[in-house]
Amino acid sequence: MGSLSESSERKQSKPLGIRFIEYTTKSKLSFKTHQTIVLIITFLAYASYHATRKTTSIVKTALDPQSPDANLLNFSWSSTYSRKPFESKRKSWILGNGWAPFNGSDGPILLGDLDVAFLFVYSTGMYFSGHLGDRTNLRYFLTIGMVGTGLFTALFGVGYWSNIHLFYYYLVVQMLAGLFQSTGWPSVVAVVGNWFGKRKRGLIMGIWNAHTSVGNITGSLVASALLKYGWGWSMVIPGLMIAILGLVLFLLLPVSPGDVGLDKDQDVSHTPIKADETIAEPLLKSEVEERDGSAIGFIEAWRIPGVAPFAFCLFFSKLVAYTFLYWLPFYISHTAIAGKYLSNEAAGNLSTMFDVGGVVGGILAGHISDRLDARAITAASFMYCAIPALFFYRSYGHISLAVNVILMLVTGMFVNGPYALITTAVSADLGTHSSLKGNRRALATVTAIIDGTGSIGAAIGPLLTGYISTNSWTAVFTMLMVAALVSGLFLTKLVVAEVGTKIHELNGVRASRSTAVPEV
Repeated sequence: MGSLSESSERKQSKPLGIRFIEYTTKSKLSFKTHQTIVLIITFLAYASYHATRKTTSIVKTALDPQSPDANLLNFSWSSTYSRKPFESKRKSWILGNGWAPFNGSDGPILLGDLDVAFLFVYSTGMYFSGHLGDRTNLRYFLTIGMVGTGLFTALFGVGYWSNIHLFYYYLVVQMLAGLFQSTGWPSVVAVVGNWFGKRKRGLIMGIWNAHTSVGNITGSLVASALLKYGWGWSMVIPGLMIAILGLVLFLLLPVSPGDVGLDKDQDVSHTPIKADETIAEPLLKSEVEERDGSAIGFIEAWRIPGVAPFAFCLFFSKLVAYTFLYWLPFYISHTAIAGKYLSNEAAGNLSTMFDVGGVVGGILAGHISDRLDARAITAASFMYCAIPALFFYRSYGHISLAVNVILMLVTGMFVNGPYALITTAVSADLGTHSSLKGNRRALATVTAIIDGTGSIGAAIGPLLTGYISTNSWTAVFTMLMVAALVSGLFLTKLVVAEVGTKIHELNGVRASRSTAVPEV
């Protein structure tokens, strides 16, 4: 009776779409096929989350188009701080009339308030989403989150046709959108972590994490293309896209191997560690025999070695990344490049180069961290390299379009590389840390803590930018460079530990070679 009950339970948890595919093909899907489905569905799901998130930054250029940064026509880094705030004539004939209440002198501040409201609810909701994700069916949870995100993204756009000019309408809609958006990240990382082991996790998740940049690019291109028909379309169409994908996810996503009657041991990436590989374990080594258990508590998750340093590192890393996410199209459209201002659509399209660089950075960071088996060294190195990249982009990005593109690609690579690494491979490593003794019901909670803490920084960055940019964009970039430095410094202890491990391993190899008996 027990086996019959278990078989019935598995059949009920198996997605309807998977059952339909197996019924039509008259054969069971293999473990590898399920892994492929998981990667594709979660990739598209989170890409759609980011696509709807990115649309706001594109719409900003239409809501408040009248504050050009003419300082760059005669740019000097040191003189920018001493120069009085630029008192420009309203160039509506170049940039458009905007949308009340965002087209006034306090437009950037109001837009910054929308960002921080969204991200504050998003980061707060992330902690609860991780807690709930470890206790509920993630397929249902993600579906609700995606449909809800689509609804409130579309409602923001409805304000265009309804001629709504009440700031609090857009504020409340953004906050509710942020709440539903918070369901996404802990859930997709937990699902992928259920299907893939640690071997090559950095590279696999680095490639998979391209969904962030692909979503940003898709959101930018779709929203930019629709601006000419009215900015409302730039919100409604992406909202419909994520809602439809949410239904596809409900039909096809297997949350774990057990849901479809498979054994996780079939995954070749879960081969046990060899005896001679345990001489000096890296700090984040997590490969242990996995078991089901009760979901861990919030405080217990914080105590996992490495969680706090990476969480605070991500706080400052996402502060930089999300400032670009929400303000880059606005910055480009208000900055003279080679003495000319780009249209809103052109600025949105150009901003995608940052995310193209982010794709390269995420894959590169994952690959390097796998080869070195050193997550902290890789993340810290990328953050330190982001500092000169930010300086050069601000200082020389206005010279020509080609220079702007090249510097934007490099900046995106170094800014998004560690962000992608920490939110994917590192979170999955820590969620299966050896201190958990194989309890795999911690992935969503750990992921939520790390990304939730990072999202607080993501809220603060755009908020500060809304205020600081009204006086000086140079001050904004200075803030970003300081944040990148602090982000790397938070990993200092882990970097020292990883360097010590590498030195120990190297000494061990040298000792074994020196004591080896030569063959006669």
